Amino acid sequence: MSAKRVLVVGLGKMGMSHARAYTRIDGYDVVAVCERHIMTHTLPPALAGAARFTAYEEALAATKPDVVSINTFADTHANYAIKAMEAGAHVFVEKPLAETVEAAERVVATARRTGRKLVVGYILRHHPSWTKFIEIARTLGSPYVFRMNLNQQSSGSAWAAHKRLLDSLPPIVDCGVHYVDVWCQITRAKPVRVHALGARLTDDMPPGMYNYGHLQVAFEDGSVGWYESGWGPMMSQTSYFVKDVIGPKGSVSIVMAETADRNLRSDDVDAHTRTNQILLHHAALQADGSWAKADERINTIDEPNHDGLCEREQRYLLKAIDEDLDLTEHMEAAVTSLRIVLAADRSVRTGEVVLL
Repeated sequence: MSAKRVLVVGLGKMGMSHARAYTRIDGYDVVAVCERHIMTHTLPPALAGAARFTAYEEALAATKPDVVSINTFADTHANYAIKAMEAGAHVFVEKPLAETVEAAERVVATARRTGRKLVVGYILRHHPSWTKFIEIARTLGSPYVFRMNLNQQSSGSAWAAHKRLLDSLPPIVDCGVHYVDVWCQITRAKPVRVHALGARLTDDMPPGMYNYGHLQVAFEDGSVGWYESGWGPMMSQTSYFVKDVIGPKGSVSIVMAETADRNLRSDDVDAHTRTNQILLHHAALQADGSWAKADERINTIDEPNHDGLCEREQRYLLKAIDEDLDLTEHMEAAVTSLRIVLAADRSVRTGEVVLL
């Protein structure tokens, strides 16, 4: 079987990770890369032979790729994905799938109509430690309590990248889709209402935008979730990474092992996926009121790094194409998580609880 011809669009941190991943996988051939300033880029040797384009439509027409990898800002995701599938290509697109629910639904409808595979960059779905975390959480019984955050204290180039993101999306939307997707996988119940608050902690971003927010979600089964995210030089690194799930039978948490790198910064992309250890706490008590079972620590320190996880995502796309996998659940989940975080953004801006 001949290798899938890949056009990679966007070569920021995520785009370059995905581009390198394709070069490590038999079954892909990166034939072209596209970015506005591509002519000034120094590409790694594995990508040196790829054709360079500054305009997406030109790249799509000239290369006729089998796969288009979309790693641009969110305001182009839906348009680029639809054009790629209409041209006959399968699509990998970074999260969030679109800027609106309606646009996301159009992308999914296009995938169904054209028969093209659509994989959205929900990297935690390919993370063995997060998969284990979700599996354990489901044993705790419902209703669940979800407590999660990802705050990023950023400066220099990291803050510059965050400000570019803030041109279109607040942190609770951009990062929040990952974690509400995890909640939905655990509870499997319908989300029913969302409430959120936000704060504008600097004027160094577009008018009307905010760089800190937290949201609350209520589910049909009585489960509730809380998520917090903020970006910028003012953010605290104290408790910037909280990942807890609580149920009637106990709790499961992602915690730092004592041997972990304590100098890992909150704006380091590896810090966003690293788990280190899973701590399982059992709620059961003995007749005398003491704990019936000791806490368990599950070591995950040998987990893949960020680039390794990007490679897993692209191997999944290749498998979906070659084996004609049904991606219905994957696509619907991407729309559901987007619906929740966009409802949260609406709640911040209106001050209202949003019913789903």
